[in-house]
Parts: sequence; structure tokens; C-alpha cells
Amino acid sequence: MRTFVQVLNILLCTACLAMNFKPPTPEETLQAIGNTEGMPVPLRQALEPGDDFVPIALPNPGDWLAEHFEAGQTFEDFVSSLAYKPDRSQDTIYLQPLGEFIGAQSPSLEALKDYATVYFMMPVKILAPIAIREAKLTERVNPYTHNRQLLTRDILILLERNFPADAFCLLAITMEDLYPDPAWNFVFGQAAISHRVAVFSFARYNPSFYGQSQGKDYHHLLLHRSCKVLVHEMSHMFSLSHCIYFKCVMNGSNHLQESDARPLNLCPLCLRKLQFSAEFDVVVRYHKLLKFYHRAGFAKEIRWVSTRLKNIVSTR
Repeated sequence: MRTFVQVLNILLCTACLAMNFKPPTPEETLQAIGNTEGMPVPLRQALEPGDDFVPIALPNPGDWLAEHFEAGQTFEDFVSSLAYKPDRSQDTIYLQPLGEFIGAQSPSLEALKDYATVYFMMPVKILAPIAIREAKLTERVNPYTHNRQLLTRDILILLERNFPADAFCLLAITMEDLYPDPAWNFVFGQAAISHRVAVFSFARYNPSFYGQSQGKDYHHLLLHRSCKVLVHEMSHMFSLSHCIYFKCVMNGSNHLQESDARPLNLCPLCLRKLQFSAEFDVVVRYHKLLKFYHRAGFAKEIRWVSTRLKNIVSTR
């Protein structure tokens, strides 16, 4: 058993490594993506780190990479980790609403389902909501926000117990705030990846949580933030780690501003990992994403995907 001093030294060394994070060089990034020779031309072009992707920058104080050491997960690392892949018997993503999703204060469950369907190119089903009282979860009142919070451990156990036979993964989504341990203030979400279950909250993505007014673009902002956290957490279920190579939806985030700064798209490396697992056609996927972004009014994503498609298809 380690002594207190040994544990403290480990924590200090980890903090030093995190504070000294250096963005990977272009050569290191190409090595992380790996050899794409022999792939169909559109897929190979989709994995080229061209001008459509922004290399990751040095973190600011308080950002994820300033406080957490991340070694980075190359494509080779991903494959050798025996990452979870859907198969014919377990090919469906399930969403488990926990508590109420009031229309005026919550993201649309149907919109989240539609987005996950095209993002992962897999069937997505929404289960019947579970009432908080019926679930018999451990609760507390946060001493700072005075809001109710649910203990994530209880939720993960509940999900493991109710895992559908044909599920690739099961994710609980809620508008309730969460905490993982009495010593913690809060957590956005938590996963048990080996069991392919997770829970995450949209509560802190709602401006009203911070006492801010709900402006005219309120629903648009909440849906955009919710879509982002949804696909980030779902990608972890496919064994994707946090990205340290590009500005990417798989970047870690310590705070709301950092989360808002992440794009909705996957970088070439993370796209390769997900495509390897889900085996989708990248061009078909981008076209379906573009249709969703038009329906949702995500102007920035419409421009990005339109440009990306031109760069991929023009090489055919």
C-alpha cells in the first residue's frame, strides 16, 4: 500500500505533466492516424488532416489538458485495445430518460435520437422514462446550488440490471444534476465502459441553471450543447479516448466555456476509430448529418460539413 507521501508525489508529477502539455507535431499526428493506403478514395480523403481541421492548441489555465494528463490514443492503440464493436446481436443504442424532460426546459428527445442515429449510423431507441422516485436513487441537495442531485453509482447499477439483450450500449440522460461521491460538488456524467452503460446530465447546459435568462435562441443553444455531450459520451462507449490532436468533439472539458468551444465534428483520427467500429460510409454519413443540421438550424455545422463533402467527393 502506498504511503500518503508517495500518493502526493504521484499526484504532483501528474499535475506537472498536465501543465507541461505540448501539442503533437504534424508528424506525430500523422503517425497517430496511421497508414490509410488501400482504403477507398473517399474514406482516405476523409482521414486527411487538411484545412478543415484545427490542430489542438496549448491549454489555458483551468482547461482540461492543463489539469489532466492525457497520453493520447492512436489508431493502433485503439485497435490493440480490443475496442467494443457492434455486431448483429447487439447493434442498437438505447437512451434511457431519467426523470422529466419538460418541453420548454429540455432538449427534444426525438431530436437527440435522430442525431445519434445519423452520427453513429446505427439504430437508436428511446426507452420509457423512469421516474426518479420509482428508481429509488440516492439523492442529496447540493450545498452551493441548492438543487437536487442524484448519485451516479446508483444509476449505473440500475442500467446494468436493465441492459437490453440487443443493446450495444445503454445511456441514461437526465435534466437532474449528478454527483459521483459525497466528496464531489458535481459531475457532468459517468460511465462504466466495461459494462457499456453511462449516465450524463443536461442540467448544467441550461442557462437557467446559472440564473441566466433564457434568450430567444435558448432552445437552439440547449439542443446544440446536448447534441455535443450526447455524441461525446456515446463515443466513449465505442472505446474512443479523449482527443489530444485536433479541436474535436472528443476533447476533454473542465468547464462549460471549454465544452462550448469544442466542435461537433470528429477529427480524422477519431473518425477513423468510429468508422472502424461502426463500418459506415463516410460520405453517406456526412450527407445525413447535413440534413440534420439544416433541420436544427446549426449554421456553423452546415458550412463545415458542406465544405468537407466537397473536399472528399472532389477526389473521386
